[in-house]
Amino acid sequence: MQGTLSKMRTHLDDDAQVQYQLSVGEQLLPLNPLIGQSLSLNYSGNIYCCNCGRKTKKSYSQGHCYVCMQKLASCDMCILKPETCHFDAGTCREPDWAQSHCFVPHYVYLSNTSGIKVGITRHTQLPTRWIDQGATQGLPIFKVANRRLSGIVEVELAKLIKDKTNWQAMLKGNNAPLDLAEQAQALLPQIHSRIETLQQEAGPDAIVTLTAPTQAIDYPVETFPTKVKSFNLDKDPIAGGILMGIKGQYLIFDTGVINIRKYTAYEVTVQHD
Repeated sequence: MQGTLSKMRTHLDDDAQVQYQLSVGEQLLPLNPLIGQSLSLNYSGNIYCCNCGRKTKKSYSQGHCYVCMQKLASCDMCILKPETCHFDAGTCREPDWAQSHCFVPHYVYLSNTSGIKVGITRHTQLPTRWIDQGATQGLPIFKVANRRLSGIVEVELAKLIKDKTNWQAMLKGNNAPLDLAEQAQALLPQIHSRIETLQQEAGPDAIVTLTAPTQAIDYPVETFPTKVKSFNLDKDPIAGGILMGIKGQYLIFDTGVINIRKYTAYEVTVQHD
């Protein structure tokens, strides 16, 4: 198989295990059946922008050329920091895109990755968001009217718990199960006054507290690495070995790990037993 990489396609099966497909150009390679077998990715040295398709010497914002990185709203800093949304200032790069991506319901959630963390995602992206970050548990705690508001709520919770994943710890094994509902009950009273203020400003239905079950997520991993060593396709064009497992957007080999999403738009040849 040859083509440009994009992030792995995922879904949960009936046993809550993640089923993975490697996206190579227009082709999809089921990965779960390949665990325990030899798999390699050979980078050609070519990168083709995931938006416009032009060849680029360097990848920006996970697979874009410099021009697209500069003009697309999806590459703006407010995507990483939603609370800095500048739509109302009239400076949004793509107002129509923002209407369909930012001005839609979002969830604020708790997840268990390398420990408990808070995060946000669009209402259509659960459990995909949890899977991409390698969470073994996820629990939505608020449904929020738009992305900016969800970012403000996240900032408040991030004063109490982490909002980042320790990816190396995540890849060394699964964190012990947590009672996320119990954690939420302890956290929410601490931000209650701030939530009330935001509801007074945006409307009572702009932030709705949820009562939902915790989603457990199982990853197809035979053996976790004791030491995490990352492949770097920019320095060594070949990544691979015996595929020991998959977690988040990482392929775990007996020789190292590779973050597939990081190499979006890189042209590779994939070989397997």
